[in-house]
Amino acid sequence: MNTRLMGGLIIGLAILVVVGFTIYKIMTGHEVGFGEISTISILLMLFFPAITWGGEKEKDGILQNEELGIKISEQSSKISYYILVIVLLIAVFIDYSMNGTYNLLLVVILGIAMVLLPLVQFIVSRRYQ
Repeated sequence: MNTRLMGGLIIGLAILVVVGFTIYKIMTGHEVGFGEISTISILLMLFFPAITWGGEKEKDGILQNEELGIKISEQSSKISYYILVIVLLIAVFIDYSMNGTYNLLLVVILGIAMVLLPLVQFIVSRRYQ
């Protein structure tokens, strides 16, 4: 069994255990907090790269440092940036419709998110000039 499959299985099982425990907490009336949500997020953050990128030793897929791997990383980063900005925009409007006022922290984070990509592109372009 190759390393990629083994890592995906181990992390996948860990995700199932944490999600199962979180569902158990919800069913028993306990509060689900930062720990459960961040643990699930971290495990998912580890799971997807484990099943996406191949290893240099096994030669079993796309390598992250190859030309195709770099292109995939760049394109997925830009797509995920736009998805995140849209999700933040939706969160601001949902919060406004529920409370009748804008949550200043959410609006500030949305503003930073909207400016972040053009700012980083400007800084990186200055490095090459």
